Amino acid sequence: MTSIGASPDTIQRVVETIESVSFSGGQSKELKSIEGAIVRDADRLDAIGAIGIARTFAYGGAKGRKLYDKAESARLSMTEEEYRTKSTASVTHFYEKLLLLKDLMVTGEGKRLAEERHALMVEFLAQLDREVGLR
Repeated sequence: MTSIGASPDTIQRVVETIESVSFSGGQSKELKSIEGAIVRDADRLDAIGAIGIARTFAYGGAKGRKLYDKAESARLSMTEEEYRTKSTASVTHFYEKLLLLKDLMVTGEGKRLAEERHALMVEFLAQLDREVGLR
């Protein structure tokens, strides 16, 4: 950014915004700006709803993960390392992360959009359960 003439203040704000995004096993870094809140919400919105469902199963398939595992329990408390290193079934990922994101939204618009996308995921999981008897 320096090579294109960005000021040190601008560079610092961009770095702080980027650092505010990561889910990190459920741990969130402190937001220092409205830009950070907007980018964090946008990142989380991209992970839920129809696109989130598609991404979850596409990623799981690419990594050779099971679609679901009746014996597997969601880990609701974990370190960042545990979150990033343990391979779980794709459906388990919904319970470990995706279904938690709605309540982590910061902006009003993020909260509004998350409600609709969350409801879609809940209905999808209920239908999946009816079809395969997961839970």
